This record gives sequence, C-alpha cells and structure tokens, in this order.
Amino acid sequence: MTLPPCYTPPDPPDPSRRTFLIGSAVATAGAFVLPLVAEEPATATDANAIPVSLNVNGRVHELRLDPRTTLLDALREQLGLTGTKKGCDQGACGACTVLIDGRRYNSCLTLAVMHGGKKIVTVEGLAPDDRLTPLQAAFIRNDAFQCGYCTPGQLCSATALIAEGHTASDDEIREWMSGNLCRCGCYVNIVAAIREAAHASV
Repeated sequence: MTLPPCYTPPDPPDPSRRTFLIGSAVATAGAFVLPLVAEEPATATDANAIPVSLNVNGRVHELRLDPRTTLLDALREQLGLTGTKKGCDQGACGACTVLIDGRRYNSCLTLAVMHGGKKIVTVEGLAPDDRLTPLQAAFIRNDAFQCGYCTPGQLCSATALIAEGHTASDDEIREWMSGNLCRCGCYVNIVAAIREAAHASV
C-alpha cells in the first residue's frame, strides 16, 4: 500500500518518559515491599526467647526458645536430633513420636517449654550403648520398613506399647499402633516384629 505524500508518521514514544514511569513504579513498589522483606523473623524470635531445660536421651540441654517452639522443632533444629521426623505436622501420621516419661507423644503437637524436667527419649536414645534393642533387631529381621521415614516413630511407639503390655494379640498390637502410619504398607511385618520383640522381653 502506497502512503499519500502528505502522510507524516506519528512521533515515537518519548523513551525518557517511559523510563521515568517505570522508575517511578519500581520506587513506589519498593517503598511498600522493602520494610516487609527487611524485617528479620529471627529478631522477633530472639526477643521472645525464654530459657528452657530439656532432658533428652539422658542429657540435659539448656536452651533459649521462643515459647511457641514445638518439641519437634526444638529436637531437630536446636539439638540436631533429626531421627524424629516431621511428617504431616498435624499429629496424624506418628512420624514424630517420642517418649516423654515413658509415654508416647506426637512431638509436633506439644510445645518444648511444657516438658522441662521430664525425661524425653527419641529414637537416638532407645539404644544408648550403641547396640540394637531387641525391637530394633526384630524390625530388621522382619523387614518391617522400606523407606524408613516412619520407622523412628514406629520404634518409639512400639517400645511404649511393649512396656504397657498391649501385646496380647495381633489385633491389640494393631489397635495400639494405629496412630503410626506407614506409607510403604509394611504393617504386617511391623506387627510381626513387635510380636517377636514382646515375646523376647518376657
């Protein structure tokens, strides 16, 4: 198509004006966003921290924790005891099970500050002499795990279950272990391992 000789194309947009608008938008966004990004959560945590004494696996640890810190996070993040697993973080899977004064607790649902002076045992403390307990050996013999993610919680729960005497039948074992889920589906072997360990401890 031929343009008439009198046609004059429009002036291109002024690049300086475009640059000014873009720069203004970035500066405005920065004024709102930067204060939010700059705020350090650690500062708030440090300001709220209180002294907490935790007796874990026979050793007393003096910590400073935010009162809202769960026992699970204190064990994993503060003490480096990563055997206790974070699964659902809602108390539904049992992967975070630990023993407190011999009773089973979902450590994701209880606060660390609530257990000062109590005896906390994680999977790392089940065999303090570095020798497998009869239950741990039975788990290996019966192939009671695949991925192993739920195994620490299973071992802690089963340790308490045996001590409580809930091993009269496979059905009783299943009922008292029902709070511990195994995504790999090793339930038959888990029950067999617990049954074997319970008979060995009699």
